[in-house]
Amino acid sequence: MCGIVGAVAQRDVAEILVEGLRRLEYRGYDSAGVAIIEDQQLERVRRLGKVAELADAIALSPVPGGTGIAHTRWATHGEPSERNAHPHISAERIAVVHNGIIENHIALKAELTAKGHVFASDTDTEVIAHLVFEELKTAATLLEAVQKTVVQLTGAYGTVVIDQQDPERMVVARSGSPLVVGLGIGENFVASDQLALLPVTRRFMYLEEGDVAEITRRSVDIYTNTGEKVAREIHESNVSYDAADKGPYRHFMLKETYEQPQAITNTLEGRLGNDSVLDETFGNGASDLFKKVQHVQIVACGTSYHAGMVARYWLETYAGISCNVEIASEFRYRKSFVQPNSLLVSISQSGETADTLAALRLAKELGYLGSLTVCNVAGSSLVRESDLAFMTRAGAEIGVASTKAFTTQLVGFAMLTLAIGKHHGLSTEQQKELVDALKTLPRKLEETLELAKSIEALAEDFADKNHALFLGRGDQYPIAMEGALKLKEISYIHAEAYAAGELKHGPLALIDAEMPIIVVAPNNDLLEKLKSNVEEVRARGGQLYVFADAASHFKSDNGMHVIQVPAVHPWLAPVVYTLPLQLLSYYVAIIKGTDVDQPRNLAKSVTVE
Repeated sequence: MCGIVGAVAQRDVAEILVEGLRRLEYRGYDSAGVAIIEDQQLERVRRLGKVAELADAIALSPVPGGTGIAHTRWATHGEPSERNAHPHISAERIAVVHNGIIENHIALKAELTAKGHVFASDTDTEVIAHLVFEELKTAATLLEAVQKTVVQLTGAYGTVVIDQQDPERMVVARSGSPLVVGLGIGENFVASDQLALLPVTRRFMYLEEGDVAEITRRSVDIYTNTGEKVAREIHESNVSYDAADKGPYRHFMLKETYEQPQAITNTLEGRLGNDSVLDETFGNGASDLFKKVQHVQIVACGTSYHAGMVARYWLETYAGISCNVEIASEFRYRKSFVQPNSLLVSISQSGETADTLAALRLAKELGYLGSLTVCNVAGSSLVRESDLAFMTRAGAEIGVASTKAFTTQLVGFAMLTLAIGKHHGLSTEQQKELVDALKTLPRKLEETLELAKSIEALAEDFADKNHALFLGRGDQYPIAMEGALKLKEISYIHAEAYAAGELKHGPLALIDAEMPIIVVAPNNDLLEKLKSNVEEVRARGGQLYVFADAASHFKSDNGMHVIQVPAVHPWLAPVVYTLPLQLLSYYVAIIKGTDVDQPRNLAKSVTVE
C-alpha cells in the first residue's frame, strides 16, 4: 500500500522522511521517492525497488532542506518504474505525493495537455501537480490553488503538495484516503499512518473527510470542503511499533489477531467511493476486463482456499457470476475445461506458493480471459505474473497460522464481488448497502475481539479433547473449515468441518459427550435449517459450542454453550465469525502447551510442491 510522509522543519528532513517510509514498508510497494526544497530549489530523488535503494542514493548525494515529501508507491496506473514513482512534479515547481485513485484523470489529462502540459509519467497522480500549477496562475496562495484543484477530482485521494516558490509550507487534502498531521515543536509533519512519525512526535490530529490543511513549522490550519476553518482534536499516542516485535502480546498470532480491525481498515483505504468500489483498485484495465467476465475460476491452497470458497458464494449471490474454486495442487494436475470469458483468480499470502504459482502459469496456456491475484506481498511472483493484483495490505504476518491475511483476503473478495457485480446487474442501491456494510466492518471486529475473555474460559473444556467437529451452512461452511484448520494447526487436535446438512450422512456416528461440536450460526436465511442440525447433535448427547448473534435466539443450557457475537450484515458475517474461532484455537493451544507461532512441520510460505 502506498505510504506518505511530509515534513516542514528548521532541520534537514531527508532522514526523517526516509525513516518514515521504512516504517511503512510492511504495507507493500514497488518504488520510493522524496522531493525536498532548499533555498527555493526543488530536488527530487526516486528509485525503483526498496526504500534502502532510495536511502543509499541520498547517502551518496545528500539532499538538504527543511521542507519535503516522500512516498512509497504500489503501481495502479503505470508499471513499476522510476518515472512512475512519486513525487510527481509540474514545471520544476510543484511536487505532489498521492494515495488513492483519481477516477477522472483521463479527462483531466486531456484538458491539461491541451493547455501545453507535458506528462512525464503514466500515473493518475501527475494530473494533480499540473492542476495545482494551473490554479496558481490565478490563486493568491498554494492553499487556494489546492482547494480549487481538489474540487475537480473524482475518486479517492490523500495528497500533499509543496511549492518551490513557497518553501515554508505544505498543503494536504484528504478524501477517502487517511492522512494524519504530526505536531512537533517548531516543526510539523504529515503521514498516511501515525506509525511513520513516531520517532519525531506523539501528538497527532486526524484529518476528516474533505479536509484541506495548510501546514507550516509553527501552525496547522484546517479547512472543510466548504472552506470553513475548523479545529481537529489533538491525540496523544502511546503506540509502539515493530513488525518483528510482539509488543504486549504473548505470541505473534495473538498480536496479529488483534491487528485485524486496523488491517482491514488498511485494506479498504482509498478503494471505496460513496456507493461503489473503485475498479482501478485491481489495476490498469480492470474495468474493461470485469465487463467481459462471465465466469471466475479461483485457485488457492490451505487458508487461502477457504477464502476462495467464501468468495464463490458472494460472486454467485451478489455479482451473478458463476464461480468454481479448486485446490491449486489439484487444478494443475488435471485436464480442465475453460469456460468462455473466464477470469483466473489466485490467492496467496506470500505470493510464492508453489502450487498456486504453477496453476497460474498453466492457466495462461489454457486461454483464460485474464488473471488476477489476491496477495499480501508486493513484488512476489504471483503479483508480477498476474495481469491484475489486489494487495490485501495485511502487513507483516509472522505467525505461521494465518489470521489477518485470511480476513483481509475475504475483504478483498468482497470488493471484487462489488467491482464485478456493478457491471453485471448489481444495482446502485445494492452496491451502496454493501459498501456501507464494509465501512462498518473494522468496528464490528473490534467489538468481536471483546469476547476474548469468555472464549479463553471456554477453551478449558478442550484441555483433554483429541477431536472436534465444526459445523456451518452456506458461506459459513468455509469458515467452519477455517476454524477446524486453525485448531489442528496450532493445538494438534484432530478437527474436521462439515456442512451442517451433511450430519445425517455419516458424521452423526461420531457424536458423543467427548466430541465438542463448534457451530457458527449468524442470523441468516439458513438459520432455521441450522437449528434443526443442532437439535440432531443435542439428541445424541453432543457438547455444543455455538457462536451466534442475539437475533439467532440460541440459549445456553446443559450441553450447549452459546457465545453471543455482535450482529452484522449477513454478507460480512464470514469475516466477523472468523475471529472467535481464531481466539478459540489460540487459547486451546495455550492450554495444550504447543508452539503457537511455529507449529511443528509447518512453514509460513510454502514454496515447494
